[in-house]
Parts: sequence; C-alpha cells; structure tokens
Amino acid sequence: MDRRTALGTLATAPVLAACAVAETSPAAVAEDKALAEKDVIRTIETLGAPPWKTPDPFLFCVHHDDAYPAGNPQLGPSASLEGRDIGQDFAGKDGWRMYHGDVVPGFPAHPHRGFETVTVVRRGLVDHSDSLGATARYGGGDVQWLTAGKGIVHAEMMPLLNQEGPNPLELFQLWLNLPRADKMAEPQFVMMWGDTVPKGIVRDAAGRETEITVVAGRYGEYQPPSPPPRSWASRPEADVAIWTLKMAPGARFTLPAASTGNVNRTLYFFRGSQLRIGPRVVPGRRLVEVRTDAATLLENGPDEAEILILQGKPIGETVAQYGPFVMNTQAEIRQAFQDYQRTRFGGWPWGSDGPVHAREDGRFARHPDGRTEKAT
Repeated sequence: MDRRTALGTLATAPVLAACAVAETSPAAVAEDKALAEKDVIRTIETLGAPPWKTPDPFLFCVHHDDAYPAGNPQLGPSASLEGRDIGQDFAGKDGWRMYHGDVVPGFPAHPHRGFETVTVVRRGLVDHSDSLGATARYGGGDVQWLTAGKGIVHAEMMPLLNQEGPNPLELFQLWLNLPRADKMAEPQFVMMWGDTVPKGIVRDAAGRETEITVVAGRYGEYQPPSPPPRSWASRPEADVAIWTLKMAPGARFTLPAASTGNVNRTLYFFRGSQLRIGPRVVPGRRLVEVRTDAATLLENGPDEAEILILQGKPIGETVAQYGPFVMNTQAEIRQAFQDYQRTRFGGWPWGSDGPVHAREDGRFARHPDGRTEKAT
C-alpha cells in the first residue's frame, strides 16, 4: 500500500572523508576477476514510480524529488495552485507536488502504529510536529528515525524558506517493521544530524570514486549513529543496513558479504544509465535483489550513478497492515483503530493539522521531555 493510500485511510569530524584505494596485488586482481564472474543477482525488476517494492524487514520505500519554486510568506509555493488536486496532489505538475498539503507541501497530521519511519533528507527541509508535543526541523543530510510503536500522530511538512529562488527537496522515507515484541513500544525519535552521518570516498584501483553514505549498518570504519533502542536495526544479528552510493563514471565498488546468513539486500538503481553487477549488465531505473553470502562487485557505466541499498534479516512474522497501522493480526489492526479513535494517540496540541515552524528557525529537535537539540 502506498503512502498516499495509507494516509488517506485516516562539515565536522564524524563526516568522514577517508579514502580506501583498492589493492593491486596479483591476489587482489584474481579476487576481483572472480567477483566479476560471480552471478549474485536473484531478481531484476523495473523501478517504477515510488513507492518501491521492499522485502522483509522493510515495508515501504518512497523517493520524493520535487523542484519547488520560490516560497511565499506562508512558506508555501509562490505559484498558482490552480489545476492541482489539493489534498491529494501527487501528479507532479511543473515538477513538484503539494501531496496532502493545502498551503505548504507535505503530509499533515496522520497516525502510525507498529513500525518505524526513517526519513533521509538529502535536500530541503522537513518540519515535524507530533501528538506527544515534540517538534523538529531537519534536512540537508539529516535523518529522523522514528519508532511509532504503540502509536503516534505526526505531521511532516516541507517549508519553502527561500523567497528569492528555487526550493529543491529530495528525500527517502523508509518504513521498517517492528517485531511483535516491540510493536507496542513507547514512541520516540532520534535525530541523526548530517554531520554525524558518515560519508566516505572509496577509490578503485584506477582512482575512480564512489561516495558512500552510511545511515545504518557499519561499513568498514564508518559507524553510523545508533537507531532507537527498540528498533529491529538495534539488534546486531538483524544486520540492517541503509546505504547510498554515488558512483563516478566507470567506478568499481565492492559490497561486502553480509555478516549473517538469511539476509535480504536490495539495490535501487535510481540514477544512471548502466550498472554491471558481477557478470550481468543492468540498465538504469532497476530494482535488483542480490545474494548476500558473497561480496558483490559493482561497475558503473558511462554516467554518474546513484544507488540506494536496503539490507536486513527478515523478521519472519505475519504482517497485517491497513494504511498507517502494521500489526501481526487483523484483530490487532481493529484494536489500533479503536485505540486511535478513543485516544488520538495523545491528541493533537497544535493549531493546525499542517504546522510549520518560523522562517528564522534553524534545524532543531525538541523532544517530549523538553530536551532540545540543535544541528551544528
């Protein structure tokens, strides 16, 4: 079920710049040749419009990429909204969408229970407000990892601060399932500010670069911040990884084997024209599931490429989902609706369903206990 349907039912040290240069010894050359001949692909599918298919433990993956115009005094687009299906604007008219917003683009107040949202904002900003009284503004490389657990209502709005020029926004939102034991955990979020999310440049033997961003799951020396404690990703044996790669033309990069068995790994090849995976050439805009019991050699084609990689050990439990609620049984789904109708998961303390913060506010997070963080 896509997000539209789901919602409709109700520059500092940690940013690493170290380079790893591939070995060129005879043994390394032989290993590289072996990897180039090893077919690790399980399935290949066309990567259509988001949301994209996700295997267990992930539930949902969407890529928002909007070329918003200059903003107006209300932090919405300084452009006519005529011809848009306001409240359900997903068509991409003029290269951008209002989504469920009517003044500011975004996703006004909506509930979740039983899973986590991981929002990776590459460009632009998101204003968060929730039923626990917490707020945040984050973007430009920041990540918000929210455990909905037993229930939360939140709004995700996309304020357009620049009144003099464009306001591009690009983000991934992922839904990561929670195991039965954690579905009723207390809701909370952690902020991974951009300067704490590791990035590194890996050079191949020819000096061609691949930039890796590590949101979850250690890659070599790059260790990302910890997810919330009740997350499936907080368990080392779950081997959850969320990485993005930006590969220069012709660059070669080796994905290591997973540290445990029975792990799903999916490559979303969303920008670029051609990618060789082992011995097979994959055209652009493809979703590729690969084995994880051996290393995987990627060789980019003639254009810069970008790839999102999602990996994790399956939770392996029955999934019952209706819109924004993900449980194990239909009875639990009915209970989720009853609980939401009765409690509103804490109510909604804000003056509108789509609140935004002041234009002059920087990137910050204020948690339900009053603790406040500010991005560096």
